Amino acid sequence: MSTSKVEQAGGAGYLWVDDRVPASKYLKKQLGKVFPDHWSFMLGEIALYSFIILLLSGTFLSLWFKPSMLEVVYDGSYLPLNGVKMSEAYASTLDISFEIRGGLLMRQIHHWAALFFVAAISVHLMRIFFTGAFRKPRETNWIIGVGLLSLALLEGFAGYSLPDDLLSGTGLRIAQGIMLSIPVAGTYASFFVFGGEFPGTEFIPRLYTVHVLLVPGIILALITVHLMLVWFQKHTQFPGMGRTQRNVVGYPLFPVYAAKAGGFLFVVFGVTALMGGLFQINPIWLYGPYIPDQITAGSQPDWYIGWLEGALRLMPNVEFVLFGQWTFSLNVLFPSVLLPGIIFTLMALYPFIEQWATGDKSPHHLLDRPRNAPTRTALGTMSLSFYILLWVQGGNDLIANTFDVNVFAITWFMRVAIFVVPPLVFVITKRICFGLQRRDRDKLLHGYESGVIKRLPNGKYYEQHRPIREEERALLLARADAPLPLPMPDKLDANGIKQNGYAVKLVQAKLSKFFYDEQVTLPTAAEIEEGNHHEAEITAGRDHEIDDARTKALAPHE
Repeated sequence: MSTSKVEQAGGAGYLWVDDRVPASKYLKKQLGKVFPDHWSFMLGEIALYSFIILLLSGTFLSLWFKPSMLEVVYDGSYLPLNGVKMSEAYASTLDISFEIRGGLLMRQIHHWAALFFVAAISVHLMRIFFTGAFRKPRETNWIIGVGLLSLALLEGFAGYSLPDDLLSGTGLRIAQGIMLSIPVAGTYASFFVFGGEFPGTEFIPRLYTVHVLLVPGIILALITVHLMLVWFQKHTQFPGMGRTQRNVVGYPLFPVYAAKAGGFLFVVFGVTALMGGLFQINPIWLYGPYIPDQITAGSQPDWYIGWLEGALRLMPNVEFVLFGQWTFSLNVLFPSVLLPGIIFTLMALYPFIEQWATGDKSPHHLLDRPRNAPTRTALGTMSLSFYILLWVQGGNDLIANTFDVNVFAITWFMRVAIFVVPPLVFVITKRICFGLQRRDRDKLLHGYESGVIKRLPNGKYYEQHRPIREEERALLLARADAPLPLPMPDKLDANGIKQNGYAVKLVQAKLSKFFYDEQVTLPTAAEIEEGNHHEAEITAGRDHEIDDARTKALAPHE
């Protein structure tokens, strides 16, 4: 077939499709969609690409993994475990590691990708929080993100529990204890999940179904909805020249952004494969099969579960019996059920809490610099310090053993620090933000330090200041749209009668003051012009003095 005939056939095929699915105009418009050019937008892509790696590597592993609790005697390549009774799940995982070509590499790639997936979602959520990208109209996407983080934690825990080794079995025993701590329903929940007494014979097959079908399906659906919302709501962007609430400044999807995203996909694949090939993770053959009356010394969960482990270790032994029959073990119930529930609920509702407190219901497509939202930034760093303390407490036994410190001393120190450190972090962060705001104000008024030091004839030194660039000026002036605190409501109306909803309005006004009080005011346009003019006069005057002194010094003496 000649080239002309090939072209004709291709054109005819295109017209046939376009007559039935008018895709040409739609595709042309969508391929020209603009994406902001900022490195922080790649964090979400890391999560997406890690999930793709998880799906591909998990499919490979599912071909050989046997989700069965049937007891077998191991007779494989790993000689130290030969003749040991174990479940088929553990034996098949050993076979994947030692018998299947590339099996160990794929296992480790799968595990590292899971860690990257949770880490990328976490950092991506922090970027969204600190920049205010969750505000209207993106509240739904924020809730989806919190849901994805919750599901990623569940999926990761389920995945590393499947091999039925001694470490994962220890984690499952803790999970069963958490279920039993739930009043009234806990026992029924445990029997339902494990199919009877722990560990039973039904749990691994059930967990496998949840891990490979149920949770990944929900995650895939949420990611799809998330991307659709991002696509149609348009991207947020950092403030700057030419950037407004009504446009997006950046590069088109095709060919620029598509090429960058495609290259970044291979970078994530490559780094994950490199980690899987060079860095050992979860060597289950060293732990042995799970036996209910044994436990791994110094056992530690994956990093994303460490804070829950720390909360359990931090909580004092508090329990009581109600009506002589119901035992409330708060030492387990509060840190492992109530505390995570409170944290994730507050995370999901935060956009609505801030919106109600500030009264700001306008759509936002320009991001905040963290320094320009001091209270939100301080709340975020305070929460991070709370998380880090719990995470460190999760390894208190290893810290005590490594540094030869009493483990109970570490626990009591953390019990005090958990109430002292987060408020201190809040105050310090807020002060730092105000300091940075004052620095920005000085830049607008006086320019920036040039690093050029000059000396006056009288011996004094001074540094020349240069006017800031227009791009930086636009960035610094972006805070001009920040909302003001709501006014305090009047308790009585014009007739001296107490107003309806006064208490609610008072709480809202106080929260608004909490969010936006003490902001460093931006200088007016007249103040900026006057400051720059004054600085130019000083610089010109000092340069004139230096030139006069230099002229006199070089003049011939009479």
